[in-house]
Amino acid sequence: MAKSPLRPRFLHLHSTFNAGGKELRCVRLINAFGTAADHAIVSAEPDALGAKARLSNVANCRFPEFPALKGRPTPGRLKKIAAAMQGYDLILTYNWGAMDAVMAHTLFADVYKLAPLVHHEDGFNSDEATKLKTSRNLYRRIALGRSAALVVPSRKLEDIALNIWQQPRSRVQRISNGIPTLLFNRVAKADAMPNLVKRPQENWVGTIAGLRPVKNLTALVRAMTGLPDYWHLVICGEGPERDAIMAEAERLNIDDRVHLPGHVAQPDKVMSLFDIFALSSHSEQFPISVVEAMAAGLPVVAPDVGDVMQMVAPENEPLITPAGDEQALTDSLQRLASDPDHRAAIGKANRRKAHSEYDEKQMISRYKSLYWGLMGRASMRSGGK
Repeated sequence: MAKSPLRPRFLHLHSTFNAGGKELRCVRLINAFGTAADHAIVSAEPDALGAKARLSNVANCRFPEFPALKGRPTPGRLKKIAAAMQGYDLILTYNWGAMDAVMAHTLFADVYKLAPLVHHEDGFNSDEATKLKTSRNLYRRIALGRSAALVVPSRKLEDIALNIWQQPRSRVQRISNGIPTLLFNRVAKADAMPNLVKRPQENWVGTIAGLRPVKNLTALVRAMTGLPDYWHLVICGEGPERDAIMAEAERLNIDDRVHLPGHVAQPDKVMSLFDIFALSSHSEQFPISVVEAMAAGLPVVAPDVGDVMQMVAPENEPLITPAGDEQALTDSLQRLASDPDHRAAIGKANRRKAHSEYDEKQMISRYKSLYWGLMGRASMRSGGK
């Protein structure tokens, strides 16, 4: 990467760069930093680059060739990864899919004089949704040994980092995810959703999620059987569970009320079409989609996973159900569906909390302070650039 005498060079190593929560947060930070930094972005899945379209024209980003982030963690392979990290001012890694790069940094940072590394952990795939793997916990403990910081968005992940991965308190940073809350004040047009129009007589239960097993979206389909026919389920997102979701809707004979319009590039333009926002996930940490729904003034029905209970306004807490209890999820949806005044009151409370606690300005400020602070300390240790 061409060196700028004025701008630091960031290397981002992602498990995937599709448009999920951590990727879109990374994009927001890159866009907010603007011309203050140069960025090289790598995905462990080279074709998974859906978030690339959200980068601004101002951001100076490249997608360079890089050694595979997947494979057996042999010394030779890790050494190649470490060698490719040379020449940057800050190395940023994301989730388990980039953990081999973290290990490579720990083993070879001195050999290649590598920049500080910040690891970001946002949650787990279905293989660790209910129980963390002992072997991975041990690998993480070792790999994170030389990291400058470990950033997590939720209290649950903070506890895991401190007590299971045994990271020192000084290394672990909890930074809540933030969004541009004012954008979600807009009233969406009835035809704002891709390939779908909301009719005047309809109410929508909506969600925005990757169509993956860990999201347990067939549970929302089953919950819809207890709602009147004018209530529809709209699931925005893409993923391998699309066919399973529609098969469940067909089995229950409600496929005319279940809609999968695909990926939504700008949630702020469609969120207010929903009357209730719902999650059914086996595992979450600090889902940005919940913050977006709150900012749009929606009530949230979800299982008690990750920090969801702490995220919502106190008025919304009774609608957060025990994890894994589908009947409780269904009951919460039914209570809300029958009471529009209750929905409106909870939505107003959620909006107030989102604007006061989850606006992206605070998040951006904290990340910038962390990143530039680490580079400053590294520069001082090395005697300056």
